[in-house]
Amino acid sequence: MKQERPISTPIPTDQRYALSDDLKRRIAGDGDAVFQAIETRFGVEILSRLPGLTIRSLDHGDVQGAILFLDQLKLSIHRGADLDVERIRQMLSDSLSLNSYAPKAESRSDQNSDLSDVTPWSDASLKPILRNRYGQPVQAKTASQAQLVDAVEQNDLVLVNGPAGTGKTFLAVALAVSYLEEKRVERICLVRPAVEAGETLGYLPGDLKEKIAPYLRPMYDALNELLPPEKMQRYHEQGQIEVAPLAYMRGRTLKRAFIILDEAQNTTIPQMKMFLTRLGLRSKAIVAGDSSQSDLDARHASGFAHSLDILKGVEGISQIQFQARDVLRHRLVQDILTAYEEA
Repeated sequence: MKQERPISTPIPTDQRYALSDDLKRRIAGDGDAVFQAIETRFGVEILSRLPGLTIRSLDHGDVQGAILFLDQLKLSIHRGADLDVERIRQMLSDSLSLNSYAPKAESRSDQNSDLSDVTPWSDASLKPILRNRYGQPVQAKTASQAQLVDAVEQNDLVLVNGPAGTGKTFLAVALAVSYLEEKRVERICLVRPAVEAGETLGYLPGDLKEKIAPYLRPMYDALNELLPPEKMQRYHEQGQIEVAPLAYMRGRTLKRAFIILDEAQNTTIPQMKMFLTRLGLRSKAIVAGDSSQSDLDARHASGFAHSLDILKGVEGISQIQFQARDVLRHRLVQDILTAYEEA
């Protein structure tokens, strides 16, 4: 954050922005980190000493873009969003809002991103999906996650492709839990191929649930964060949360269910076809995977990559592509993924 200071001629045009002291504190972040990020992103200077804000352009900066982005932050807070500095920075870097947020490419020498496919956040993706077991709101944190929330609302089948750490699985489970809690479905079905066990699972100890549990650990971790233990146990006992290896899905029709197939890149083409045809009336399905990684041997093509290709343009089926920039893990994970992509 910069303090007000004399400006050499010509004096730039300042624009006042109405913002209550309470919202100013909530948006600014520690040490005005959020305001600094907005300044950098839009090429403006934000002066906050007086009531409200004064926004001035620096070297052809985009004052209107900064104002629209601040409007988006205020709207998100009023709708109960839990905004932190990292999430706001992600919103800025991904240009999550309207195209006009971004400075014109010719006006900013460091503006390299292609904004032609930027999609504004909808009401659905701005609102919290649900509150986790600790009472904290769970909501989309990146542009791709916002697209996933919208796609599930509008389509019965969504294919989600992207690297690990982008929140595909967690967000899918959160959406499934919200649908179950709102009684929009009667059960959640968690499915995963067990490639390492040869799909037989026979040599693993325990019953079916115990055999498949190691392969469903990421989805269980998400459920444990979203649901209190007593509710989780009740859902399991009542059959409202079901786990199943992909090999056991043949012959079933899943009605009024929210189905999640995770690690879909490890399905063969026949397995993927079999899974996709299990979808029954009033059901939703999310198929999540990373087409760049597969544990299948060289004799088998990935059913997930195949489905992404042949199902393009099918009405009622949406495809969401996550990128390395959507990774929500340690900052180094993004750099590692980028390095592998470039190699």
